Amino acid sequence: MTDTSGDAAGRQRVTCEVADGVAQVRLNRPDKMNALDPAMFEALVDVGSALIDRTDVSAVVIAGEGRAFCAGLDMGQFELMQGGAADVVADRERLGAATALGQQAVHVWSLVPVPVIAALHGVAFGGGLQVALGADIRIAAPDTALSVMEIVWGLIPDMTGTQILPELVGRDVAKELVFTGRRFSGSDAAAMGLVTRTDDEPLSAATALATEIAGNSRGALVEAKALLELAGRVDLAAGFDAEQVAIRKLIGSPEQIEVVRRRTEEMARRRR
Repeated sequence: MTDTSGDAAGRQRVTCEVADGVAQVRLNRPDKMNALDPAMFEALVDVGSALIDRTDVSAVVIAGEGRAFCAGLDMGQFELMQGGAADVVADRERLGAATALGQQAVHVWSLVPVPVIAALHGVAFGGGLQVALGADIRIAAPDTALSVMEIVWGLIPDMTGTQILPELVGRDVAKELVFTGRRFSGSDAAAMGLVTRTDDEPLSAATALATEIAGNSRGALVEAKALLELAGRVDLAAGFDAEQVAIRKLIGSPEQIEVVRRRTEEMARRRR
């Protein structure tokens, strides 16, 4: 599965290959450090939306081809802004909670029902960093350069960043990053909770984690992600109620019975 939009050379902006329950998604504009233009935004939404309904996928890895995860907004888009044209902020049909194209390119990964892991290297600036915020888990190379860069261009992080960032790093740290636009490393990002952990080979680490996750019950993964997305966003009683609905759906289901059978057989083999 790949998107249908491409650059002048016919390259697909975002690619997706599925094997053994893991979808490998790649931002594929390496000559521009995967900078975001309208075609890239559309491709992210299209590929993410297609994955929402893929029942053969249990985990997703999203990474960037070439030297970087994503350098942020394509410079040509700033020129268009001077004339008042900005497709990225135009209202569209709502996708989940998001109406603007830029928001949807990030939010769509929250709507994918299985775990999404972002592998960061090189740079993740501005909109590129916000794309990573759409993932459930982020693994970065220690020397990755990151920045909530919008303020230096007279903008704000409008691709869900103002709402998601405080959940990860706390309101005060989020404000400091947004107000200054300063650059920081992958190691710094791990210390503040913006990325889950660092690894010298983030793509290999993300793929290994996705493979491990994909070996678990897909039904349980889907319910777990949905419940964790609710945490802190609904009152406690609603969260507890949703938890009970999910566990009652899972207990005794054909998939859960098969998981128990398989695990029991594995334990028996280890004891022999």
